[in-house]
Amino acid sequence: MRIVLLAAANRQPAWVDQGYRDYARRLRGAYRLELAELPLGRRSARGGSERALADEGARMLAALPRTAHVVALAEAGAAWSTAALAARLEHWSTLGSPLYLLIGGPDGLAPACLERAREQWSLSPLTLPHGLVRIMVAEALYRAGSLLEGHPYHRA
Repeated sequence: MRIVLLAAANRQPAWVDQGYRDYARRLRGAYRLELAELPLGRRSARGGSERALADEGARMLAALPRTAHVVALAEAGAAWSTAALAARLEHWSTLGSPLYLLIGGPDGLAPACLERAREQWSLSPLTLPHGLVRIMVAEALYRAGSLLEGHPYHRA
């Protein structure tokens, strides 16, 4: 199953890229994780965050295939345990559609992106750095996939 992590972000530090790649490479077998980045909208000291958010949202929606199953990473989303995420992953793999996980920019996701999403997933009620979210999502997917495959990585 093709899983695309679609993120609005500028260049990330090397440790973010390395951490993400490490877990994305580990996710093998039935699941393939890809990263697609869209540049952040322009913001200025005088504001412009609404316009930037709308721009990011429009580009994000344009990057989504019509048939994609979309999950928004959002603070207000559902908090899944590893077992629940594994069940979601197993369900998503039966849909026959690519899975797109959306990570917004500094102002979150545009309302239109939240509307397009079929589900919302919350990693934490905390506000997290977007680079760290990439690593956490990749690790969580790897752990859930390992659980489904009976691999000993997951020990809970």
